[in-house]
Amino acid sequence: MPNASSPAPSSSSPSPAPAPRHKRRRLANIGLLMGKEFQSLRRDYSMLAFVIYAFTFAIYIQANGMSHDLHQAPIAVVDNDRSTLSETIVDALLPPRFQTPVAISADDIDRTMDDARYIFVLDIPPDFQSDVLAGRSPSIQLLIDATAVMQAGLGSGYIQEIVNDEVTRFVTRSDGEAVPQVALSIRIFFNQSLESSWFTGAMGLINNITMLSVLLSGAALIREREHGTLEHLLVLPVGPTEIMLGKVFANGLVVLGLTAVSILGVLQGLLGMEIAGSVLLFLTGVALYLFFTAALGIFLGTIAGTMPQFGLLFFLVVLPMNMLSGGFTPLESMPHWLQVGMQVSPSTQFVALSQAILYRGAGLDVVWPRFLAVGAIGLLFYLVSLKRFRHFLAAQQ
Repeated sequence: MPNASSPAPSSSSPSPAPAPRHKRRRLANIGLLMGKEFQSLRRDYSMLAFVIYAFTFAIYIQANGMSHDLHQAPIAVVDNDRSTLSETIVDALLPPRFQTPVAISADDIDRTMDDARYIFVLDIPPDFQSDVLAGRSPSIQLLIDATAVMQAGLGSGYIQEIVNDEVTRFVTRSDGEAVPQVALSIRIFFNQSLESSWFTGAMGLINNITMLSVLLSGAALIREREHGTLEHLLVLPVGPTEIMLGKVFANGLVVLGLTAVSILGVLQGLLGMEIAGSVLLFLTGVALYLFFTAALGIFLGTIAGTMPQFGLLFFLVVLPMNMLSGGFTPLESMPHWLQVGMQVSPSTQFVALSQAILYRGAGLDVVWPRFLAVGAIGLLFYLVSLKRFRHFLAAQQ
């Protein structure tokens, strides 16, 4: 008979493992998966070289090769007047905007324009100076080869300004009286030296952030499938959330690190760009945006079966999103319905906050709505991608 004084055995079940231990294990799993992604990228020499090139030499070449300035435009002049005023106008067409003007005859205009020898041909009529002094307002003909559309648009404005200035000075000297004019006081903000390479280089970096982050995360998933290592992940004690976060964080860190190198080494170092705002604030925005782009890459990777298919999806989805984000052309130049529709794209919000920080020196008090939009839309799309990724892994088992 049992001793009544002996304590009764406890019927309570063992206490469950504390939640922090489970969270630490999940974080450790994500860290190990990130290390695997780093090792996989390090062994893919072609992809690694391409990514480094895209954030260094490609941005420098794009900044210096795609100029938005008028530079060394070829111009010819048909001077039918041979007067002091006409010679003054010709002498005012100076480098570096224009090449040295070439004198041609009226019979050579059609032939030289057809041969694309000159972008501009300035045709000064006879008796031009005498008509100006008589107040008869003569016309000068400017012929433009508009196939070079950027230089054509800029050059026509410069030539019109040069002609008006020289005529005004000549009439003032001849009459001895001041010609009434409106003094236009110009104040240039954010890019006082009008360096187009600063704008082109920064926008090249912003566009490459989108394209490379999508490409890296999507290629990582397809590489797992092609190498047969995806099945290895499925037998490990890790879930779809951990696998996806490992890919998102690893590829995002690679792009974020190269972005910092590009800002300091290429934009500021090689191009001499003056960053108006906080580089740390910009990198924070990049990190938030990468959460969306990496999830987009994985989403496309679950749809595509091979790298060629992924490439086609990339062209159909990412390139239009990049081109309509406001980095290539201002949103204001697009149709109104497209402007409204692109506001739901994180790429549009990211371009806007990047330009505000890098060019105009905006702080968090100005760009926080853009940060909020990028984070909210990115989180929503991440959840959609995670659901798609779960179905994708279930289909592999």
